[in-house]
Amino acid sequence: MTAETVTPPPGTGLARPARRALFAIPAAAALFTGLDGALSLLGVWSPIPGEGTAEAHGVLMTVGFVGTLIALERAVAARRRAAFCAPALLSTGALLMLAPHARDAGALLLVLGAAVLVAVYVVLWQRRHDQAVEVQGLGAVLALGAAICLLGGVPVGQLVPWLAGFLVLTIAGERLELAALHMPPQAGRMLVLGAAAVACGALIALLWPVFTFCFGIALAGVAVWLIRHDVARRTVRARGPARFMALAMLAGQAWLAVAAGLWLVAGRSTVSDALAEALRDATAHAVFLGFAMSMVMAHAPVVLPAVARIPLPFHRGMYLPLLLLHGGLVVRLWLGDALGIRLAWQAGGVVTVLSLVGFLAVVAWSVLRGGTKRGAA
Repeated sequence: MTAETVTPPPGTGLARPARRALFAIPAAAALFTGLDGALSLLGVWSPIPGEGTAEAHGVLMTVGFVGTLIALERAVAARRRAAFCAPALLSTGALLMLAPHARDAGALLLVLGAAVLVAVYVVLWQRRHDQAVEVQGLGAVLALGAAICLLGGVPVGQLVPWLAGFLVLTIAGERLELAALHMPPQAGRMLVLGAAAVACGALIALLWPVFTFCFGIALAGVAVWLIRHDVARRTVRARGPARFMALAMLAGQAWLAVAAGLWLVAGRSTVSDALAEALRDATAHAVFLGFAMSMVMAHAPVVLPAVARIPLPFHRGMYLPLLLLHGGLVVRLWLGDALGIRLAWQAGGVVTVLSLVGFLAVVAWSVLRGGTKRGAA
């Protein structure tokens, strides 16, 4: 999180902290409906009956929730009123995907939201020619490409590399932005090249699925870059929130390496249909849950105060949802996908859903607890 992120745009009513927080409400709605869709896909009880949430599960989680948070944080950094259209359009478009008759309208809003996000990165790059912005901007281009393909009728399953590339490049660029001073001069150039490789790999995976392993190779390169250059390897020796954030980031990077390895074999024609389905499930959840959601947990103590000016005191209870997230993933991928034990697959999936709900509960409790203490003081 840079200094420009936490500086409020002068004279911009939308940038007031209380109003910024309003943009997170549809993102939270996308998260909860996406989690309901996850339960439906697992074949267990879900609060919202029907298949709507299950069909829109991927878009709700990746674009409606994480994508909206990314766009909101970048809008604050851009200091432009129009930039806040990106989180509004992305969250609204994702929620419209729930209704069969409104999916085209939802996809159109996703295209517009992603286009605004790309424009935001153009503004940030013009302000400061920075390699981190280049990497993040390329990730936004992948999000725009995925939205255009959705509007054109391409199934979400074929766009997993594009959505994964969007999140991975955005997060990797953020890590470069935060720790560039602690990295060697060539680290930024290496990440830019890795980002270009990820974008090319996503395009190849869409046009020629048999060469999906190319995306896996590019993703592995980004994972190696993160593991080698991220300051989390040093801050993990600290205490308090710094250690929590470092552990969450290191765990996420490990899952990214796992996803890259799975992608190396996902597109092979010699793989049976059952194994191919297990590989797709394991790969998607390794990157979207293991990597992306772990990174969301890691950055929450920084992003929430910076965007909404709401202090988030660290509490050791945050470790429990983090452990549940990664423990549930191990059960789902190892016992469920790898060994074919359906009960373990379902149990692991339910545990990961509970971990995300639990983390939101801990965050809310920490915020309220911190506010009560400040009021008493």
